[in-house]
Amino acid sequence: MNQSSFGRLFGAYERVIKVLAGGSMAVIVTVMVVQVIARYVFNSSLIWAEELCRYILIWQTFLFVGYAYHRGELVILDLFSAYVSPAVYMAIRYLTAIPISVFLYMIIVAGWTHASRFARQMIPALDFIWNSLTGNDLHVPVFWVYVAVPVGCTILLIHFLARLAYDTWRVAKGQPLAPPATMETAT
Repeated sequence: MNQSSFGRLFGAYERVIKVLAGGSMAVIVTVMVVQVIARYVFNSSLIWAEELCRYILIWQTFLFVGYAYHRGELVILDLFSAYVSPAVYMAIRYLTAIPISVFLYMIIVAGWTHASRFARQMIPALDFIWNSLTGNDLHVPVFWVYVAVPVGCTILLIHFLARLAYDTWRVAKGQPLAPPATMETAT
């Protein structure tokens, strides 16, 4: 895959992430406004509103952490880059990449194992409200909430390894290391 096709692919991914971020926040705000109006104007509460917003926030956290890493919006401890050569800095990056990658891999495996245990347990509030509206159960397993952890950690690991490869490529070409938010594919 050449640089321009990678740029187009990442641009499409970035647009999807931005739409998901905006859409999920719009859903949370709308549900909470309706909940406040229902509670204080009509003296009736939406029993599912808080649970739905909590699940959306969980998914937001894990879906968008990789993109936040790519943009350089996570805390970084960078003590050495200004004082050592790019080759030494990359050696330090590779040395630190091992435990980070292993940790993320362990979270992915453990998260998937944990989520799989809840494949048959249904989300009670969603079943309750759907049943009261339609007379049928919705049957959404808790698995879909817990699987956000391994999915998000997989996305973060991909971003992490892609950044490492990108920095390695820049050093090999003799180019200076770019700050995280200024990768050519970032907007």
